[in-house]
Amino acid sequence: MNTAVEEFLKPAPLVDSDHPEILRFAHEAAGDARDPQQKAVQLYYAVRDRFRYDPYALDISDDGLRASSVLRVGHGWCVTKSALLAAACRALGVPAKVGYADVRNHLSTERMRQTMKTDIFYWHGYTSIHLDGQWLKATPAFNIELCRRFALQPLEFDGTADSIYHPYDLSGNRHMEYLQLRGEMFDVPAAAIRADFALHYPLLGKMSQASFEQDVKRETSAAGT
Repeated sequence: MNTAVEEFLKPAPLVDSDHPEILRFAHEAAGDARDPQQKAVQLYYAVRDRFRYDPYALDISDDGLRASSVLRVGHGWCVTKSALLAAACRALGVPAKVGYADVRNHLSTERMRQTMKTDIFYWHGYTSIHLDGQWLKATPAFNIELCRRFALQPLEFDGTADSIYHPYDLSGNRHMEYLQLRGEMFDVPAAAIRADFALHYPLLGKMSQASFEQDVKRETSAAGT
């Protein structure tokens, strides 16, 4: 392994792979997995499905964006869940980065649309994992229950190919459109995320007063999904 890759084994302030709870979670989630690919796959599904996706409860302080915060609060969103997966991989000796893209998300709640005033999600987070000599994208944000609610094909990851959002849902409706990649990094770019969210989503804090889970249940039930 060359030094450019080894750099992504080290803990970072927000990808805090040396945190005791990250270490405990990583070892427990990986179970008996021995090779890097098996470890990464086990960790991916643990992060994807054990922590529900909640884009309403956004804490974009340094502490709120820290990987270990997902373990503390029990839920996350794309930025924090991707940080958790990167941290867990590093904790087990698998190099990992945090990656970001701007996407057009055609699937959201009415409250999100009214609050955000746009369907563009800036700084969508994913994890880039180094396996068998290549960097692979893995996106652990949407838990399996949420995918079922929204009639989405759950994102799978087998450690051999990228796992990024499908352009269409199971009914053929537009789902996710990647507009631009922002890059893959050693740590969460907290200051840049805060600056762009303040610019593009000035009303975002109002969503924390509501329940994403209840909104999803109400809107998908009304739509018959």
